[in-house]
Amino acid sequence: MKYSFIIALMTILAFTSCKQKATPVAVEDGMSFYGEKITADGAISYDDLLQKLETVDSVTNVKVSGAIDGVCQAKGCWMNIVSASDKSKESMFVKFKDYGFFMPLDASGSTAIMEGKAYKEETSVEELRHYAEDEGKSAEEIAAITEPVTELKFMASGVILKEKS
Repeated sequence: MKYSFIIALMTILAFTSCKQKATPVAVEDGMSFYGEKITADGAISYDDLLQKLETVDSVTNVKVSGAIDGVCQAKGCWMNIVSASDKSKESMFVKFKDYGFFMPLDASGSTAIMEGKAYKEETSVEELRHYAEDEGKSAEEIAAITEPVTELKFMASGVILKEKS
């Protein structure tokens, strides 16, 4: 009986944690705010951030504006940002501070302004495959991931999501 209760409780917790919804802390003037409520003041373009990261490994306390190119389809716990003007440039993988907030699953194609830290980091094959699963990639695409990758990453403390036009 005791174990049945524990198993039932763990099942409920696992089910509800995967179904957490992206809830903005505020919505104003066509913008939704996630995590810490930030302002757009002083935000640089993603292209400008890429230029800064050519000479340094990280940039702290930075605000960046970019186009959302992908969102974790399991629960919105990460997103990819690309240049709004040149989609062929390298993308940046964005996670959210303390796993404290999520983005809407349909945020791709929107513009985001984020505040936090940009940095370069190696991502393991296991982690890359996990993210590919989250993104809904095929088994063949996931199996083709065989090497770690050094990526641009961003740890966001707050995100402004601009309404799609």
